[in-house]
Amino acid sequence: MTKILILGAAGQIARVTTGLFLETTNLELVLFARNARRLDGLANNDRVTIIDGDVMDGVKLEAAMAGVDVVYANLSGNMAAQARTIITAMHNARLKRLIFVSSMGIYGEVPGQSYSSVLDPYRDSALAIEASNLDYTIIRPEWLNNQDEIAYGTTVKGEPFKNPEAYVSRKSVGDLIVKCATVPGFGSHESFGVHKD
Repeated sequence: MTKILILGAAGQIARVTTGLFLETTNLELVLFARNARRLDGLANNDRVTIIDGDVMDGVKLEAAMAGVDVVYANLSGNMAAQARTIITAMHNARLKRLIFVSSMGIYGEVPGQSYSSVLDPYRDSALAIEASNLDYTIIRPEWLNNQDEIAYGTTVKGEPFKNPEAYVSRKSVGDLIVKCATVPGFGSHESFGVHKD
């Protein structure tokens, strides 16, 4: 494996994860973002390619997948439509491995909390990915903070979410994403809840 495509690369989790990829691996990164100027600080890194683009532009998205081994998506907005566009582009590019960040609560798995319609974009995108033939991992973090720590646990789909009132660090979520991207078979066809440990 040599190259990771990061969609929504200007987002907060994605920026932290980009840093972890650069610090802990020798992989090349393709950073795809709607406002790529926010990533100018990485423009001189010879392991980084920056593309300004919208995930809904299927042609540009598919072109960005050339030579890529893993797609990691960290998006907002019309996530179901974005997920479908990613799935189609990955099929066309003959790519299989997708890591997709969603939210806790999409399966009604948080004890004491009922499902809320505010989670519809997250749930609908996860359902589309789960119905695809991609080798996916869905990441469902709880509330996030910027603590400089890696301290987390995971649950899988069908298990109650643990410690849902706490905050987990973006660095912890990034660590899990790097592990899913770099450890063969890790997280394959899983949906991980991520909680503060």
